[in-house]
Amino acid sequence: MEILVGFFLGAFLWFLVRVVLFGIYTVDQNERAVKTSFGRAERLAGGKTTLDNPIAAHLREEERARYCYPQLRVIPPGGPYFKMPWEKVHKVSIATSTVNMALDPEDPSANEAGTRLEAVTKDQLNTGLTGQIRYRVSENNLYAYLFGIKRPIVHVLGYFVSVLRQRIANFESKPVVIPGDPGAAQTAQPAAPAEMTGVSINDLRKNLRDMNDFMEQECRSTPARYGVVFEASLITGIDPPAEVESALAAINTAHNQVSSDISLAQAAADQKIVQSKRAVEIETLRAQAEVEPLKLLAAELAALHERGPAVLEAYLRNVRLKLYEKAGWIYLEARK
Repeated sequence: MEILVGFFLGAFLWFLVRVVLFGIYTVDQNERAVKTSFGRAERLAGGKTTLDNPIAAHLREEERARYCYPQLRVIPPGGPYFKMPWEKVHKVSIATSTVNMALDPEDPSANEAGTRLEAVTKDQLNTGLTGQIRYRVSENNLYAYLFGIKRPIVHVLGYFVSVLRQRIANFESKPVVIPGDPGAAQTAQPAAPAEMTGVSINDLRKNLRDMNDFMEQECRSTPARYGVVFEASLITGIDPPAEVESALAAINTAHNQVSSDISLAQAAADQKIVQSKRAVEIETLRAQAEVEPLKLLAAELAALHERGPAVLEAYLRNVRLKLYEKAGWIYLEARK
């Protein structure tokens, strides 16, 4: 009898410790939690998936079937909450984290100990990149982050690096826009080839802002893919190999000198064009000023002629008298 009492007492104590004490949990303010029952995560009612969420808007059509994850019931911050022994709670921090873009979580010694990422440009230059990435876990797709990928951070950083290297390998400078007349449409001329303007690393340095914007645009699908949101990607430096640094400096100096000469020549040409236009306008106004009185006189004579020949003859006689008053000498033709 005592054995049975001890057995039930022990079972009760085990149940009390296992269920009551270990079954109570809380969720911090910067955390979200998902609960699984026998390994299956609790889903939202109605069978909703990530395709029903706005984060799927940036997926391509062929990717929608591949990244269709169920939407889970997310446990918000607070507590205490209770779980049964066969249930497990998975907590995830949604705080924004910052990492070096050269960091390799699987091999910390890679990429010069995670400080410099190498990439090959279009003209076969092995250049180094430095910068940072800000990311956070998306609470709208915790299934992909917790259960879709074994090591999501490794996968997401690898995806970012592959997109960045592909962009640098295919990067081309923007077309040069040559302004024409103010009223005419501007025409875009294709940029000169790399053999004429210098190696493409110069264009990469000038277009860091566009590069960062491109990376943010390409990474908008990562919440639907991997459950990770890229807050920002900031490429801060593009360094060429040491053996071509001096050559790049010389190319930049020559390019700047040529650009300065072209700008001065363009400014002088524009000034001459403006002066020529103004001179044409002045001469046109002078000609109009000389022609206008003649037009008015012709109209007046035509009106007098319509009133009768005598009126026109009287007008001409009065004009002659005024001219005689101003004349110092008068020569008359004598009739034979």
